[in-house]
Amino acid sequence: MENRRDLAALALSSQELSRKVGLRNGLRSSLLASVAVLLLDASLSAEARSVETAFGELEIEGTPKRVVTLYEGALDVAVASQITPLGAVTTRGGDGVAAYIAPQVPKIAIIGTPREFNIEAVVALKPDMILAPPGLDLTQYQLFSRLAPTIVPAAAELTSDAWKAQSRTYAEALGDDAAAVLEKRLAAIESHAAHLKSRMSAPQTASLVRRMPGGLLVMSDQLFATGLLTASGYQLAGSDLVKAGRPHSDPLSDENLSRIDAQTIFLATLDHTSNEAVEALASQPVFQRLKLASRQGLVGVDGQLWTSASGPLAAEALLKDLDSVRDDLHDQDRE
Repeated sequence: MENRRDLAALALSSQELSRKVGLRNGLRSSLLASVAVLLLDASLSAEARSVETAFGELEIEGTPKRVVTLYEGALDVAVASQITPLGAVTTRGGDGVAAYIAPQVPKIAIIGTPREFNIEAVVALKPDMILAPPGLDLTQYQLFSRLAPTIVPAAAELTSDAWKAQSRTYAEALGDDAAAVLEKRLAAIESHAAHLKSRMSAPQTASLVRRMPGGLLVMSDQLFATGLLTASGYQLAGSDLVKAGRPHSDPLSDENLSRIDAQTIFLATLDHTSNEAVEALASQPVFQRLKLASRQGLVGVDGQLWTSASGPLAAEALLKDLDSVRDDLHDQDRE
């Protein structure tokens, strides 16, 4: 974008110089103008990139300066690319962005929730690019596209690796530098998970559940977090309780609690009360009757990170949590 203005100015300067030095030959002036146009076109071609989205291929030029994100995974990728978005939606269960990323965007404007966007707030930010969630409907896409190029990753079936494809779409839209940074981070994430897996002398069982007012929900084995657990060497319990294509199960009854019995149970809450939730569950007789689970293996985690977020920064934060969990359990075993 800036190169285009610079080259246009160069073309005008060349023509002015021609006049000052008395170059009155029409052919030479025409040649100078043609060269400037060719340089300009070459610059635009070099800057332009094609991004494949859910609504077709988009041609993007230059690096966006005023990015708005309508999806937690998009915010993550932008921040990982050292781009600070102007606006974002809240995390699930909160009134701001997720705690793991909040320190990096202290002044970000909140422009809605994952289910409802404040169109007026988006307009007020005057975005030059909008990073939208997979599954955005056509009506909303057409509306946002009037404001700025709107990037919607192709909606794929629920899979544990879908976040990587989505992240690549956002990074490509943000520019070559962002795409390169993302690939390095993804490689490091895979290496970190493989290292965690190599530290297991034998596969361990685990389950990921989220406490909600209606009870405990088992999270699908096709989610961002459960995919990382699998990559880190865990065998997941309770997956058969989740219907195909759904992110989680219905609330568990006491009778079904044994279906999530595992050596490590990760208990997530969206309101930062996981420690209290752990103590409450551990005190229940139905939990105490489980064969594999123990109070030592019942681990409270941040539900905003573990059951709502996605992206490279979220993956790095989750794997650091696993490092801490492994170290804590190892220390307890030594005692």
